[in-house]
Amino acid sequence: MPGTSDEPDFSGLEEGEGQQVVDIVQAVVAWYTEQIAVERRAPLPDEDRIAQLTADRTAAYQDLQRLEETAPEGDDHLAALYAARLRELES
Repeated sequence: MPGTSDEPDFSGLEEGEGQQVVDIVQAVVAWYTEQIAVERRAPLPDEDRIAQLTADRTAAYQDLQRLEETAPEGDDHLAALYAARLRELES
């Protein structure tokens, strides 16, 4: 839950913390998955929103796959990008 003391803080990732980079991208993928499910259960699902959420989730999942196949600790830019995105999504 946002704002709790056990919530991971990815804003200050240091080199060598590759698993945290993977974790944050996984959290973004999970957020999109949850929102897609919520929208599909709505009485009048917004198909455009579902399509956008699905596209965003696909892009995040592709980044996740690349991270898992390479050395994630070297991608500080991607870590910062997804840390900011997660904060925005959860706000």
